[in-house]
Amino acid sequence: MSTKLKLRKVGTSLGFTVPKEVLKDLRLEEGSEFYLVDTPDGVLMTPYDPDFEQALDASQDFMRRYPNAMKKLAEG
Repeated sequence: MSTKLKLRKVGTSLGFTVPKEVLKDLRLEEGSEFYLVDTPDGVLMTPYDPDFEQALDASQDFMRRYPNAMKKLAEG
C-alpha cells in the first residue's frame, strides 16, 4: 500500500491528514499516538512503540536464559 500525503500549515505548525482507510488499517483514531520510525527502506508509520518491542525481546531472552529465577519470582 502506498498513500501520498501533503504537509499543510496548521496554525504555526505543519501537519498532514491521513485517509480514514489508512487509519483503520493502523487501528488509529483521533487522539491516538503513533510512531514514525526510520528504517533502511524509509520511514515507517506504526502504532507500536519500537522501544517497547526491544524491551519485550530482551525480557523474553532473559526468561529463556534464567528459567529457575523466573520460577522463584513466580512463587512470590
